[in-house]
Amino acid sequence: MAFMMNVSVLGCTGSIGRQALDVIRSHRDRFRVTALCARSASQEILELAHEFHPEAVGLTDEQKAISIKGGLPEGCELIAGKEASRVIAAWRSAETVVNGISGISGMEPLLASLNAGKRVALANKESIVCGHKLVKDAFENGGKILPVDSEQSAIFQCLTAGKKTEVTRLILTASGGPFRDYTQEQMERITPKQALCHPTWNMGKKITVDSATLFNKGLEIIEASYLFDIPGDQIDVLIHPQSIVHSMVEFLDGSTMGQLSVPDMRLAIQYALTYPDRIPCPCERLKLQEIGRLTFFEPDNRKFPAIALAYSALFEGGVMPIVYNGANEAAVDMFLNGRIRYSDIAECVEYAMTHITGRSISSAEDIAAIDTEAKRKAAERAAGKGR
Repeated sequence: MAFMMNVSVLGCTGSIGRQALDVIRSHRDRFRVTALCARSASQEILELAHEFHPEAVGLTDEQKAISIKGGLPEGCELIAGKEASRVIAAWRSAETVVNGISGISGMEPLLASLNAGKRVALANKESIVCGHKLVKDAFENGGKILPVDSEQSAIFQCLTAGKKTEVTRLILTASGGPFRDYTQEQMERITPKQALCHPTWNMGKKITVDSATLFNKGLEIIEASYLFDIPGDQIDVLIHPQSIVHSMVEFLDGSTMGQLSVPDMRLAIQYALTYPDRIPCPCERLKLQEIGRLTFFEPDNRKFPAIALAYSALFEGGVMPIVYNGANEAAVDMFLNGRIRYSDIAECVEYAMTHITGRSISSAEDIAAIDTEAKRKAAERAAGKGR
């Protein structure tokens, strides 16, 4: 009989959370949902509470939480307000926590999980990019991170083929997004509606835009360096339109290991939940004979400056990864709201990176302050004050 694992899901009504729950539905003999947390999707989390019967649900929107209090199943505790995600992240009976929270707001719940000694299936790259020093300290409490992003999961799996000292290069792949073949002139006219149509993955709005600009790949460069303790000059990016090879690891003997599968996030989520074991997955099986051809080429840094900016942030270190992430979050929000052009996103990030100086980082509050300043600088550039 399989060991029953207790799982909490943060961001349970978002893209990652929903797919994690799909995996759990397929393996109810292995997983039990012990706690759920969302921001404000009160009706959806209420339905999930009746389906999975968790010990607790959390909503960070206090008013939304109050609206469902009387409708929860008997014995289900309600955690309301800004502390909800941190409480659910460290829920006493959970062994594994799926962190599918979007943006830097996922960092403090991650720290709460690690400090409580939890195993975290992490989809929130911003937590590592911005808070890697705090995360590193939190590991001392026995917690563990298992990456859920398809690229980082691929690297994690490929690294088992050798020793860390034998690794010469990590190769992150990117679909290139919907605009990889656009001219510079066409890039100037991209609308939010166009940017939200990704050719391969079904994701939330912010990460879909990040995939189009390659800022998502930039964040993954920084994340991979911190997660796997590999210098930035040993991390490369290749455009791979078919999205079949999710990443590769090159070893010193010249061997290159890659992880291949159909593009389905449930596979990476399931591996993080079952590691080190593998079990059947409901995902479609890969049929290379039907694909016929796999192509790879280097990104065009003139059209996609996000990659070069990411390397710059990683090599400079200190506050720069936080600035890179925060300014991009603000710029994407302004683009989606029609305040700036698509091509202005990178300019806002670059402006913030050149106008914020280094300082020490010793707490989540320090990171939040830098994040706020980065967003303010991006808005300043968008308003024309930085021109």
